[in-house]
Amino acid sequence: MGRFFVSDDLLGLVLDRTADRKSFSEVCRQWLRVESLTRTKLRVLQPHRLPSLLRRFPNLTALELGRKIPNQTLTLISLSHPNLRILDLTLHKIVDSADAAGGAADDFGGDGLISVVTRCRNLTHLSLKWRRRVGDDGIISLQEHNANSLTVLDLSWCGLISDRSLEAVAEIASLSQLRLQGCKLITDRGLICLSNGSVSRSLRVLDLSDCDEITDLGVLAASRMSCLEELSLADCGEKVSDVGGVAISSISRLRKLNLSWLVGISDETLFAVADNCRDMSEIRLSGCERVTGQGAVSLAANLPLLEMLGLDFCCNVNADDVEQIVVRCLSLRHLQLHKKLKRRLLPSTKEKIYGSCRVNWL
Repeated sequence: MGRFFVSDDLLGLVLDRTADRKSFSEVCRQWLRVESLTRTKLRVLQPHRLPSLLRRFPNLTALELGRKIPNQTLTLISLSHPNLRILDLTLHKIVDSADAAGGAADDFGGDGLISVVTRCRNLTHLSLKWRRRVGDDGIISLQEHNANSLTVLDLSWCGLISDRSLEAVAEIASLSQLRLQGCKLITDRGLICLSNGSVSRSLRVLDLSDCDEITDLGVLAASRMSCLEELSLADCGEKVSDVGGVAISSISRLRKLNLSWLVGISDETLFAVADNCRDMSEIRLSGCERVTGQGAVSLAANLPLLEMLGLDFCCNVNADDVEQIVVRCLSLRHLQLHKKLKRRLLPSTKEKIYGSCRVNWL
């Protein structure tokens, strides 16, 4: 009986499912080689294994590293894989004593980031969430070398990021998603830079949650980014009021809006959103204590695509308001309410709610 040979190209076609790769590579040396050459995505849980993994998989375009790593590791990545397009360095929560013992000083900082962005010039997605040693210099270098390719940038909880970074980001004309949650040094000045830069014509998603130095002035600047489809101002503090809220309503393309825990927001903002943001599918108002049932019902009655409405801890929204919302918003699929309301709802009202949407009682 003659031998049957399978070409590397044909073997590569078998590897569509990532779950099959491990068992596939154990069959023989040829299959191991093909699996190594065709893998493009890798998630590394043990950083000490990274050098050998980088040698084994030379054609990676997407890499995820969720543990603390030194600057030298990022330099190694940039030298061995300059064609990376997706780099997810989101720091995951501590999972062992080695990570617990080390502080932020054990993690990479600006030098490591600069080595990556200067050599990997085709990055489209970069996440640096929770990397507390990343500062402005690395982001400025990112803009200088990836201004035409980067589409997604996550700097959430990078405590050293300031308005200087936003000055640079403002000139990344390809950027569509920017996440800045918990960047406490960002002020109105940074948002004004964004609104005046090239990025204002491309940005679709902007997350400013927990940026508590922002005021209505910064929100007014953000409202000039007319391409925005998703905006979060949750927990931005008492300096954001209806002045900023009404300005936001001028962004007619908005589909998702999070105003949770903004104590300065009232029905005035909701009336404006109901009148102008006809594509809105999700709005979160948790903890907006000045919002009343009148404003919430206005959203339900005037937004034909609304699927999710968050009203938990809105103390001026009552059981009758909830019934009106459900009756008048036929598109509603998900409702978030305070658990105290549950006891006040009539059985008939509960039947209407549960018959049309899913409810989270918080």
